[in-house]
Amino acid sequence: MYAMALRRVLVSAAVVTLAGCATVTTPTKGDPLESYNRTMFTINDKVDQFALKPVAKAYVWGVPEPVRNSVTNFFSNIGDVYIAANNLLQLKIADGVSDIMRVAINTVFGVGGLFDVATVAKLPKHSGDFGLTLGHYGVPAGPYLVLPLLGPSTVRDTSGLVVDYFGSPLTYVRPDSVSWALYGVNLINTRANLLGATDVLADAALDKYSFVRNAYLQRRQYLIGGDNDGSTGNMPNYDEAPLPTYAEPEGAGGAVGASATAVPPAAAQGASGAAPASGTAATPNAASSGNATVPGNQYVPPRAPPGFPSFRLR
Repeated sequence: MYAMALRRVLVSAAVVTLAGCATVTTPTKGDPLESYNRTMFTINDKVDQFALKPVAKAYVWGVPEPVRNSVTNFFSNIGDVYIAANNLLQLKIADGVSDIMRVAINTVFGVGGLFDVATVAKLPKHSGDFGLTLGHYGVPAGPYLVLPLLGPSTVRDTSGLVVDYFGSPLTYVRPDSVSWALYGVNLINTRANLLGATDVLADAALDKYSFVRNAYLQRRQYLIGGDNDGSTGNMPNYDEAPLPTYAEPEGAGGAVGASATAVPPAAAQGASGAAPASGTAATPNAASSGNATVPGNQYVPPRAPPGFPSFRLR
């Protein structure tokens, strides 16, 4: 009886998966597995909506923020060990030594990693895994791939997950029940830290699948880039064009620019000794100043009415 019921559930899940895989007839270029990916993304999203997210909200409600921050720092300190190994494999010696120093400082002075003392000491936090190491040595990413429960990935990053698992210090904690418990706490804590980001994603993105896919691929490409050291403090440099100048040519009759088209009467009287004619703007003597702008130290407020204090800016 139970075997028949289980078989029906499995068949129904297979039918739903196959039906979802047949929804995209023209996959996006660079995403040949889009039909499967969208189906798995939807399944992961439902699991997160009905399981992970409620547990994460309960975790935030029941655990004080200082304790949650210490849990984040603890697992981050453990992760720095594996990040250091990957940076050394990529021959990023300075980053690897910095990561080792982070682990040492946070373990000794941060009470086993509960406090992030290394960041206060100006040692940056880096990102690293074996997928990035493979990409550093030119291994192509391959098609985009959404993994069950694990989320966005690529064929290259998926192959690196095996090394990531055996390279994590949590894998070697004994007994195994404690190891899996630590993995579970890390998962819930990480999901709790992303509650705000997922709320913004749900409100802003019209197609969450495309948004997550593009964001993941762009970040991975950025972390692998040759001009990037993987530090979370470094951001791309967006060079902007210089601001336009509004100064008019010298032969424009001595007119001033847009930023100094009018001068208060007090300044005009102090510069020329007489008030300007009605309806005209007072300008400095271009022949004596050599330019058509008013120096900043000549700006003064207008003369105040009698009985009010007056201040002169210098």
